Amino acid sequence: MLGEPLTQGCAIRARPIGGKRRESIDAAPAAERRFAILSRMVRLLFVCMGNICRSPTAEGVMRRLLREQRLEDVVMVDSAGTGDWHAGSAPDERATAAARARGVTLAGAARVVERHDFEQFDLILAADRRNLRELRAAAPRGASARLHLLREFDPASDGAPDLDVPDPYYGGPDGFEHVLDLVERACRGLLEQLRADGRL
Repeated sequence: MLGEPLTQGCAIRARPIGGKRRESIDAAPAAERRFAILSRMVRLLFVCMGNICRSPTAEGVMRRLLREQRLEDVVMVDSAGTGDWHAGSAPDERATAAARARGVTLAGAARVVERHDFEQFDLILAADRRNLRELRAAAPRGASARLHLLREFDPASDGAPDLDVPDPYYGGPDGFEHVLDLVERACRGLLEQLRADGRL
């Protein structure tokens, strides 16, 4: 779908451990063992504008899918915003209610994307094209994270002219339901792509 495996350009690559290599890790200090474990994880950051609606929804949906598929120890997820209007705030109550009705929990406090995120995460997934432009403008030269629109991974959106997840903030309840539908398809597609690339 993307023309190249997700592993290309990632900061962290999965490395099978066996034989003498495993013995050396077992004998390493605790900090080195923790790094070895983290180096095998896939790290995802979901980003929207204010980090109170779309990106926490994507984070919550992905966390539920990871629990269902027993991948919590393999994939690390977080979310952030390109703006600081809601920094420190809980997820939007309407988004939280819509998610809860589907068994999805939204938690945490809104934060802004920081410079180190472009090195800490393998994939940074933008809710819309504006978010993607702002991320590209903010990315440090040589940053290792790969930037994509989240809906690039939704098989149903292949070839669609508009891959934005629309901002539901100023609309009614239907907008939050629509966001959940789009985000869940994209998150499922992303996990399938990671499997196809040998990351899971």
